[in-house]
Amino acid sequence: MIGRLTGLIAEKTPPQVLLDVGGVGYDVEVPMSTFYNLPALGERVTLLIHEVIREDAHLLFGFGTAAERATFREVVKVSGVGPRTALSILSGLSVTELAQAVSRQEGGRLQKVPGIGKKTAERLLLELKGKLGPDLGLPAGGAVVSDNQADIVQALMALGYNEKDAAAALKKLPADVGVSEGIKLALKSLA
Repeated sequence: MIGRLTGLIAEKTPPQVLLDVGGVGYDVEVPMSTFYNLPALGERVTLLIHEVIREDAHLLFGFGTAAERATFREVVKVSGVGPRTALSILSGLSVTELAQAVSRQEGGRLQKVPGIGKKTAERLLLELKGKLGPDLGLPAGGAVVSDNQADIVQALMALGYNEKDAAAALKKLPADVGVSEGIKLALKSLA
């Protein structure tokens, strides 16, 4: 299975990206949240990959963050929700917004995403309940991580720490800590 691709962006056509990895072009579908954060054509990018192998196709779905990929993987486990619908959900809602909608049981918020009707929204709320918070670095109980806390976790992951270590270090920090100070304190606790 392909878990990560690093290469040059050859083409960008929402929601697809053609990634040139050592002379081989990979078509990768990405949520719009990742698409908007991609560098310009010809520049190097690393995407975390979820590969779907079917009888008639090998599909690659790319994500800018581990939290996005983990959320995607949880969403596709919901019965009746395929990879394209999961991609649509992550294009319409951020990981934090989706976790918040599930914890607060806000079906109407999910129905605003194209392709999600009332029954699918209800199924998502039921099957995702309790699965999005702690696993994705969000505090248990559905509380939403602040932008500073999300930035700290992403910085730690960029430095090579895994999600669990980053989330554990985040729990030891004061809630109102700034990004740079938070990174310093988190690195000290992880050392």
